[in-house]
Order: sequence, then C-alpha cells, then structure tokens
Amino acid sequence: MLQLPEIYAEHIHRWLPELLYYSLTTIKIAIFSFILAVVFGIFVALCRTSRIKLVSTLAMGFIEIARGLPIVVMLYIVYFVPPQLFPGLDWTWFTDFAGAVLGLGLHGGAILAEVFRSGIEALHKGQREAALSLGMTPAKAMFYIILPQAARIVLPPVANYAIGLLKDTSLCTLIGVNEIMNGAKSIAFADYQPMAVFVLVAAIYFAMSYPLSLLVRAMERRLRIAT
Repeated sequence: MLQLPEIYAEHIHRWLPELLYYSLTTIKIAIFSFILAVVFGIFVALCRTSRIKLVSTLAMGFIEIARGLPIVVMLYIVYFVPPQLFPGLDWTWFTDFAGAVLGLGLHGGAILAEVFRSGIEALHKGQREAALSLGMTPAKAMFYIILPQAARIVLPPVANYAIGLLKDTSLCTLIGVNEIMNGAKSIAFADYQPMAVFVLVAAIYFAMSYPLSLLVRAMERRLRIAT
C-alpha cells in the first residue's frame, strides 16, 4: 500500500485517461439500461395489476423468473441464446453493448415492476373510482391520476436502484463489453499492478455513484418536507 503513490506517479498519466474513456461506456450502459428498466417495469406493473387473470399471471411469472435469476445468468441468456435459437437471422446488429443493455434492462424491469406495483397499490382505490365517476376512462385515470402520485412514492427506491445498476454494469465484462472493469483488467495484466489499478477503479466508481447518492438523499428530504 505504501508503494501506491510511487506507482501512480509513474503510471497515472496513462491509466486515468484510458479508464475514464472506458467509464463513458459504463455510464452509457447504466443510462440506457435504466431507461429500459423503467419503461418495461411500468408496463409489467400495469399488467401485474390488470384485472385480466391471464395478463396478471404472465406478468407475475416473468417477475418471479427474472428476479430469481442472477444478473450474470440473465446477461448470458440474453446475449448468447437468441442467436442460437434463430441462427438464420442477421445478428450483426446485436452487439455486446446491446446485449448488456437488454440483459440489465430486463432484469431491472422485473425488480422495478414490483416497486411500481407497490406504489400503485399504496394509493386508495377511491381515487380511481372518483376519476371514473368523473367520466375518465380506466387508462386516463391510470396515467393522469394514479401514476403521477405513485411516482412520488417510488422515487427513492427507483433512485437507489439506479445506484446499484451503475455498479452492476461491471458484470458486463463477462460478455466482452469494453467497460471500465474490462479496461482495468487489461491494464492490470499488462503492467502487473492489479492492486493499484483496481484501487483507482474503485475511486472512479465512487466518483460516479456518490453524486447519485446525494441526489437520492436530496429527493428524500424534499419528499419528507412536502408531506
């Protein structure tokens, strides 16, 4: 540990720009996966709360299966299985980046679906009934009355999920994505300095996740004041 200052003085000018470049890929994966998880999570939550038994059962089945699988297994299934099931299709567009976003997004969608469902069901049923009595359709009542209020309830857990997602992107190195962990391994093996490299990577992850933590705390304080 005492040698780290000397090691960084010698190598930091090469390591840091390269790791920051790879961290951009990490951030992109996190952003696109989060958007997919939120959109898909809302869709699955609406299906889960549907009064149509078949739709609700299918949504519940997906949630249980996806939540029960480790993220690594989900990434492998999403990235490697479809080309083997449909070998006749053109899969050149399906890059490791796309596989990472889809795998993390589907897994996150199952997690957020239950978060959104709990937010929807936390509201009193009388609000939906009141909206329907005013002439709103069920769809309008959901999107104009229920979801805006549910969003306020689920904001803190969704933001906390985003922090975890940023760290989960490190698993994408297992399907060959050139994100920060993959770049760190290449640098560590090339220069034979694994401890110094991964300590630096830890500092970069902290620099990326800490602002999100501050944002979550600010939102929670704002919500407490509002209530």
